[in-house]
Amino acid sequence: MKKPVSIVVLVIVAFLMFYLKLPVLSYGFIQLPFLLLLLTVFAIFLFTKTMVTPDTKKIKFLARPNKMLMLIAGLLVIYMTLFPAVTSLPIFKSEAYKELIGKVADGKEMANHIAPISIDEIRVVDEDLAYLLGEKILGSQPALGSQVELGDFCIQKVGNDLYWVAPLLHSGFFKWLNNQEGTAGYVMVSATNERDVKLVQTVGSKAIKIKYQQSAYFQSNIARHLYCNGYATVGLTDYTFEIDDSGKPFWVVTKYDKKIGFAGNDATGILIVDAQSGTVKEYGIANAPKWVDRIQPIDFVEEQLNDWGEYVHGYWNFSNANKLQITEGLTLVYGHDNKSYWYTGLTSVGKDESAVGFVLVDTRTKEATFYKQSGATEMAAQSSAQGKVQEKGYKASLPIPYNINNIPTYVMTLKDEGGLVKMYAMVAISDYTIVGVGNSMRETLTAFKNVYNMAGNKLNATSFANKKSLKSVVTRIHNDVKNGNSFYYFTTKDYPNIFVGSSQISNQLPVTIVGDSVSVSFDVDKEEVIDVSTFENVTMKKKTK
Repeated sequence: MKKPVSIVVLVIVAFLMFYLKLPVLSYGFIQLPFLLLLLTVFAIFLFTKTMVTPDTKKIKFLARPNKMLMLIAGLLVIYMTLFPAVTSLPIFKSEAYKELIGKVADGKEMANHIAPISIDEIRVVDEDLAYLLGEKILGSQPALGSQVELGDFCIQKVGNDLYWVAPLLHSGFFKWLNNQEGTAGYVMVSATNERDVKLVQTVGSKAIKIKYQQSAYFQSNIARHLYCNGYATVGLTDYTFEIDDSGKPFWVVTKYDKKIGFAGNDATGILIVDAQSGTVKEYGIANAPKWVDRIQPIDFVEEQLNDWGEYVHGYWNFSNANKLQITEGLTLVYGHDNKSYWYTGLTSVGKDESAVGFVLVDTRTKEATFYKQSGATEMAAQSSAQGKVQEKGYKASLPIPYNINNIPTYVMTLKDEGGLVKMYAMVAISDYTIVGVGNSMRETLTAFKNVYNMAGNKLNATSFANKKSLKSVVTRIHNDVKNGNSFYYFTTKDYPNIFVGSSQISNQLPVTIVGDSVSVSFDVDKEEVIDVSTFENVTMKKKTK
């Protein structure tokens, strides 16, 4: 091949490699030297001429490889092997890996970190169910469903409500080619009500067109759009689809840097990209808009927590003394002031039957709090809940931690083989034998409190602080049968809420009438209908004397 032609071919190949792979043009990111090495090898091949001699059948060089290209190839190989070994390996940098998560504060009571919540606000729809519901509403519109597909669901607060939100994406190259202005909207699934599913195609009477997305091509591809608009020298990851409180769609992209040579990924800020216009705004971690729930990618936090637990005594710790590791994974939960956290349990290395503590990591600032209290891992809680209904063969969803009457509690759904929710379960984090299941969240809460109260509240003495006693007169009472169980709802003269209890609480409840004096105790919570812990009919007691 003639030299000018070889140069043209090399330039075209180089352009395609950079255009398609988008290597980060910065020290520490291995993509750039790797592509340069491939190009150098290709150039050596282009500029080397050989032939096989007829007599000896040996290769003869007509034009030997360029010495400069050989030198460049050698330097790139050294750069990609020796440099990472010196600057990045944990054997040399264990302390840096351990400290990458930042200062991990010691927490006292996890219940104080996770805000009390009404049962109407408990998450009952997980990502798998959200996808099933999203596919169902998309399938109800065949013309749209044949053109697009659902993207990944991201859980987020929209105003004061919790939703799973997923964009509609192009389902192939030709679908994108015929619809380059963008896909028509996104799907919202309430995380607290599986009947609340929306296909959103307009915001403020304006049609939504998601032009920039990962399933688009050429300059409409969100990663390439950012790369070609000034962000080729920074690491970008975690392309998360979020909407602001008005419903306008954006991509939230995490900027990150390498803190330990060629490793140690750490978030430094975010880019917010208008999914329709492509407008890009850059923010630091401290000044990101409040509606953005996630800045710290889940895989970054997971890796940093594991390193923090792994290198507690440096790299050379073959006895595994005091080593910790996260449990099944990280879960996004919400705490005080609507702040979101990555939650996980921690177990001792080699002993994963129970957790030795739990960690909450702020999804925006990465502030971490470690609660040193033993309890059930997520998997143990799932097994306990499934064991309660083992004859039905239901599978438990990923447990979500909540503060139930000052009791740290895992809440999960129990689903059939089709992925549909059939029952609900609550398991005390401190003791997975404390389990309540039911066909509704109300039944589950009542069952859980009954089991917990029968355990004598030995799990958490501070739960007594939320107990209240009341002596009053019954003004209304009515029974309701749900799934074969009788519940008695009543109101009193001196308290605004409705009370509920079953005959398991007291055999006096079924025979109580309006006008009877009663004495009850209950947990103070956010519920409109309050479960009673104890019930005594004072009027009947006087008559029997």
